Amino acid sequence: MLKIDLLDLQDGTVTLQLAGRVVGPWVGELSRSCERILCVDGTLSVDLGGVSFVDRDGVKLLQSLRARHVAIFNCSSFVVEQLRG
Repeated sequence: MLKIDLLDLQDGTVTLQLAGRVVGPWVGELSRSCERILCVDGTLSVDLGGVSFVDRDGVKLLQSLRARHVAIFNCSSFVVEQLRG
C-alpha cells in the first residue's frame, strides 16, 4: 500500500508526501499523481520519509522524476542506495 498526501506550499511548490511501499500498481498511481502536477508547469517535490521500500519500476520512476528536476528528499539509506543503482 502507498499513501500519497498532497501538500501545497506557499512558494508554488507542490510536495507529494509518501508513506508505505512504492511497488506494483502504486508505481503507476504515483506516476499519474506526478504527471497531473507537472503537466500544468507545477514545481514538484517528493518526500519519501515514510517509504520503506521501492521496487525496480519505482526506482525507474523516481530516477526519471529527478531527471525532470523533481526534488526527491527524506530518503532512507536503503532507498538512497536503490536510487544510485
